[in-house]
Amino acid sequence: MLDYPALRAVATVVQTGSFERAATVLNVTPSAVSQRVKQLEERLGVVLVVRGTPCTATEKGEWLCRHMENVGMLEAELFGQLPALVDPDEPRQRVTLQIATNADSLGTWFVEAMSTFARNSSYLLNIAVDDQDHTAEWLQRGRVIAAVTSLEKPIRGCRRFALGVLRYHATATPDFVARNFPQGVTAEAIRNAPALTFSQKDRLQSIWVRQTFGRDLDYPTHWLPSPQSFVEATLSGMGWGMNPTQLTREYLASGRLVELVADTPLDVPLFWQINRFAADRLAELTREVISVAGRNLGKDKSKTDSPGL
Repeated sequence: MLDYPALRAVATVVQTGSFERAATVLNVTPSAVSQRVKQLEERLGVVLVVRGTPCTATEKGEWLCRHMENVGMLEAELFGQLPALVDPDEPRQRVTLQIATNADSLGTWFVEAMSTFARNSSYLLNIAVDDQDHTAEWLQRGRVIAAVTSLEKPIRGCRRFALGVLRYHATATPDFVARNFPQGVTAEAIRNAPALTFSQKDRLQSIWVRQTFGRDLDYPTHWLPSPQSFVEATLSGMGWGMNPTQLTREYLASGRLVELVADTPLDVPLFWQINRFAADRLAELTREVISVAGRNLGKDKSKTDSPGL
C-alpha cells in the first residue's frame, strides 16, 4: 500500500522548498513532515529529498512528485463529481503543474497562454526555463508534465503538437555594425566582433553563423541569461545577438537595430509535448498553448501533429 500522507509530504517539501513551509501547507508540525519523509526514504532505501536551501528532489523524488501531481488531478476530477467526499476540515490541496519552456517563448508569448489557463483553472503553475533543445530532457526525466521544446520526435509516453516557428534575427545597432564591420559582415569580421550568448546551451548564434557563412566560426561572446536584457544589451551596442522578431520588430522598423546580413532569419520550430496520462485532463491547457502560439509564431507547414508513443 502506498503511504499517501508521506508521499504528499515529500511533494510539498519539494514544492515549497522547506520542511517548515510544507508543515504550514499540510497543517502539521515540521517534525511530523520530517518523520514522514524519513520513514518513506528508509522504506524505499533511497533519498527522495536533498536537504538544503531550498530543498530539492532527487531523480527518484521527482518521479514521486509527478505521481502525486497525477493523483491530485484525479482527485480534483473526482471531487468535482462527488463534492461530498471533500472533508471541510482538511486544508485545501491545490495541484501545482510542473511545466518547462524556453526563455524566449516565456518572454514573448507563453505567459499569455499560462495566464489565460490559470484564470479559468484551480491549478497552480511552476514554470521552469531551459534552452528549447533541452526542455525535452525535463519530460524524459519526469521533472515536468509538459514542455515547449524544439524536439520534433515524440517523447515516449507523450503527445506532441506542432506550434509553429519562433523567428530570430541576427541584430546589432548601426554604430556596432559600423565599428565592427567596416568592410561588411565577413567571416573574418565575425571572428572579432563580440556576440551575446544566453547560456552554454545556447547554440542560436553558432547555427546562424553556419547557416550564413557555410561553416563554423569561432567568435568572442558576452554571456547574458535574460531575454529582455539580451535585447537591451543589443540596443546598448554591447554585442550582436539572435533576438526574436516579437522583441525586435519595432527597433528594426525604427532603425535602432539592423540585421547583420539582410534577410537571413533563423526559424526554430517549437512543439508542445505533454504527458499522455495528463493530456486529456489538461486539454484546455493544450488548447490555450496552441491558440496563443498560433497567433504569435510563424507557420511551419512541414510539421504535423502526432499522438506520441
